[in-house]
Amino acid sequence: MDIAIIVEGKNDKIRLRRVLLDDVPIYCTFGTPGSEQLEKLRKQAGHKQVYIFTDNDSSGKRIRGILRDIFPDADHIYTRKGYPGVEHTPEDYLIEQLEKAGLDAHIVYPAQSSASVWSKDQF
Repeated sequence: MDIAIIVEGKNDKIRLRRVLLDDVPIYCTFGTPGSEQLEKLRKQAGHKQVYIFTDNDSSGKRIRGILRDIFPDADHIYTRKGYPGVEHTPEDYLIEQLEKAGLDAHIVYPAQSSASVWSKDQF
């Protein structure tokens, strides 16, 4: 499945890039997008399935509403209220939300530490 994720800013993109494969395009609105930026996003996304992942604040909700008009078939991913934006959301919660959106195949899972993979049968 060809997908694209749209976020608000470059720090959100950097944060998501840590948990997504490099071939997943992540595009930024750079704040509230004007008509030129919306057209650019539309061209960048092309025929890909779009996922919108904005902050859970008034600005993020306003941007999500604008993007909903441009991408009516987009899927929406949400961060928890209380996290100060996508860029400050813990990676495990980002992964959980990406899994809920069905994007498992695109996730880069952190390596388990050797301390977390032992069993009592080893002793």
